[in-house]
Amino acid sequence: MKNRVPRIWVIDDDRSIRWVLERALRQAEMDVTSFSNGVGVMDALERETPDVILCDIRMPGIDGLELLEQVNSRYPQIPVIIMTAHSDLNSAVSAFHGGAFEYLPKPFDIDEAVDQVQRACRRQHETPPEPAPLPHSPDIIGEAPSMQEVFRAIGRLARSNITVLINGESGTGKELVAQALHRHSPRSEAPFIALNMAAIPRDLMESELFGHERGAFTGAQTRREGRFEQADGGTLFLDEIGDMPAELQTRLLRVLADGEFYRVGGLTPIKVDVRIIAATHQNLRELVGKGSFREDLFHRLNVIRIQLPALRDRREDISLLMRHFLAQAAKELGCEAKVLANDALERLERLDWPGNVRQLENTARWLTVMASTKQIHVGDLPPDLDGIEQPERAHEQWEGALRAWTRRRLQQGDRGILDSAMPAFERILIQSALEHTGGRRQEAAKLLGWGRNTLTRKIKELGMEAEGPEPPEEEQQVG
Repeated sequence: MKNRVPRIWVIDDDRSIRWVLERALRQAEMDVTSFSNGVGVMDALERETPDVILCDIRMPGIDGLELLEQVNSRYPQIPVIIMTAHSDLNSAVSAFHGGAFEYLPKPFDIDEAVDQVQRACRRQHETPPEPAPLPHSPDIIGEAPSMQEVFRAIGRLARSNITVLINGESGTGKELVAQALHRHSPRSEAPFIALNMAAIPRDLMESELFGHERGAFTGAQTRREGRFEQADGGTLFLDEIGDMPAELQTRLLRVLADGEFYRVGGLTPIKVDVRIIAATHQNLRELVGKGSFREDLFHRLNVIRIQLPALRDRREDISLLMRHFLAQAAKELGCEAKVLANDALERLERLDWPGNVRQLENTARWLTVMASTKQIHVGDLPPDLDGIEQPERAHEQWEGALRAWTRRRLQQGDRGILDSAMPAFERILIQSALEHTGGRRQEAAKLLGWGRNTLTRKIKELGMEAEGPEPPEEEQQVG
């Protein structure tokens, strides 16, 4: 039985996807059967049982999530890998709630797809969990690959009570991720209580967390429940955990270990059942090394870590986010939603956004109030945005800008985009190299990794002969 060839079913209405998967899986010594849609798949399952199913979400006839539900209810032992080109948090969570083995956003790396199928083959006897209800609106917006990893993590943790540590710069949406983890967890009907450690005076932190008895200190005229009691049965989100004082870290560690604590001034232990989700923009491991954060508490919190990308590392999401924030701001203010022109969008995609998504959201609100026309051009953008562009980091940003430009052109239905992109790309490189060498083509060609004849030919093809001075005479004599 160990040498039996695994049987894989691929269900996708995209012929090219089917062809690529068939070829790769057969090269990995698997038997592949393909379906152009989900119609008839359940009938086929009565005649034959595959080891793994790969299924697209959006297909004619029956969508992938509906088919996943049917397969999971009647054949729970068959691992189903969900594929989709329309990646968002709800799709990821829906897939995992429906019992999917894995969630594969398109375009995917073919080696990763084969690896997932092989893992599914090894674990095909595991029974997927039961599906749970879902909210109707998306929690977090993002199509960038780094955000797909975040969605995948939330989906995998959907049925878990495990402690999670969220890392990310200020404004990246750490509390949104914490809320999504709670909303998609078994504790969703219980309270979600958030506490920002950086926003509370040091001498009030202990009372905020654990509550106090009447008369425990000056001003404590009544007994007060702390955040742990308020979150009993639910989730307690501790934002900026790196700012927690050392003495409070010790108390928190005891609560995590024992599940009980004393109110300030109290003599009776209080038992609670609380899931902790912590977040910080700081490097807790470095704080441990400096002695300002307890190592044992760090390991208690760092069970599962989710890293949120900065906005500058997911520039392709700026267009999507701005459309959402402009529509949201228009709804709040009771006016017509503004629309970004291409020149304004290109400018926004080049900025560094130190305040991340929160800063982008505030920019959308400013534009909704201040822009005089419905269409927003680059001249309508807030003047203070000029200070957040960092030219010295341009070499780190051009790939993200190019990716965003490509996505926008594809969304507009453009074809042959490489025909316009490549000449522009080469022209910029040649111009920059010639400027750097003072017009010396021999030297510029070496910097570009070309021969001099190749550079001369490219200059002619691109019609650049009239754009600069002729090469120096001494260079013209070099062969």
